[in-house]
Amino acid sequence: MGFRFGKAPGWPFQDPIDTPEGDQDIDAQEATCWLALVRAPGLGPAGFSALLARCGTVAGIFRAAPRDLGAADIAPETRAWLGNPDWASVEKDLRWLESASVQLLPCTDSRYPTLLAQIADPPIALFLRGDASLLSAPQLAIVGSRNPSGEGRRNAGEFAAYLARCGLTITSGMALGIDAAGHRGALGADGTTLAVWGTGLDKAYPPSHRELAEAIAAKGLLVSEFPPGTPPLPHNFPRRNRLISGLSAGTLVVEAAQSSGSLITARLASEQGREVFAIPGSIHNPLARGCHRLIREGAKLVESAGDILEELAPLLKLETAVTGATHNASVSATESADPEYRLLLNSLDYAPTSVDALVERTGLTPDVVSSMLLMLELQGQVEAASGGRYSRVNKRPTS
Repeated sequence: MGFRFGKAPGWPFQDPIDTPEGDQDIDAQEATCWLALVRAPGLGPAGFSALLARCGTVAGIFRAAPRDLGAADIAPETRAWLGNPDWASVEKDLRWLESASVQLLPCTDSRYPTLLAQIADPPIALFLRGDASLLSAPQLAIVGSRNPSGEGRRNAGEFAAYLARCGLTITSGMALGIDAAGHRGALGADGTTLAVWGTGLDKAYPPSHRELAEAIAAKGLLVSEFPPGTPPLPHNFPRRNRLISGLSAGTLVVEAAQSSGSLITARLASEQGREVFAIPGSIHNPLARGCHRLIREGAKLVESAGDILEELAPLLKLETAVTGATHNASVSATESADPEYRLLLNSLDYAPTSVDALVERTGLTPDVVSSMLLMLELQGQVEAASGGRYSRVNKRPTS
């Protein structure tokens, strides 16, 4: 923006030093005030609304007399900050905005996402990197375990790819496991994806996802309510989860243990009046128990992407069929030509199954079963699990 800043105590309201006439504009000052508000401890939407109503503008909040701040219903630590902000930290934030290709979107901006504004505690501002127009795109959140099974990871990627082709932006938290699989599935299908962070946008978390973050920034959008320098503190992630659900028309839980953080996202989605979907699994799979609990509590059981589109398409005016986009399981030449392969596949569970059990079910010899399993694994129809067990690969994200 081409401005420089003075260090006087009244900054940013005292004229900056060494600044050519006309170089400082109201946008810079307003951005500075918003950045100071973002850093104000304990300032939520209700407190901000009260301050704005009393002071008229965001700049007016920092010019206000102590009695005006005291009259607003805000916490003492918030009043203390607003009366004497750390302008040096705010200046660093502003310089970072300039250098990092990051936008600051205040809640008063017309581009602020409508769905997010409807939740109980929307952020007073968002930091954005990438295509900001995706904030208003129809979104589906895909969340789940950080340590999913191979089938869970594959389901997340395939559902994300198919639904992205149908016009949904896939939203998640860029965590390990299901989150990352959902983002990658959407990107791999040339779709759009949005990642909500629990840190500042200057700190990719987990660090191993820096490359994924860059890919999302290039073709999608990175979002955070936290200022730069915010570390990955545990209490930040439930706050992040309310944004994931708040931006989305629905939330799909792919795999989740009973203690999974994705259940928090699902609960928040339900409280926000959004759709909740869950993919069931084996009763012996601990990663399915969270999904089963959600289904018992009223989440829609999902067996295909059609189950999701059935609920969301009328709301979002989506196309329910996409030319050339199908993920239905294809019948391989080997399976259709050889009845023994059909017998083995029909005897194989989607949960891990031992070779001994398959021998008992099919009547085939152990050597024959092992050889056929190897062929089916090479074809991508079977997946090896721990303990010498095998599971059938589920390739049915569509209806």
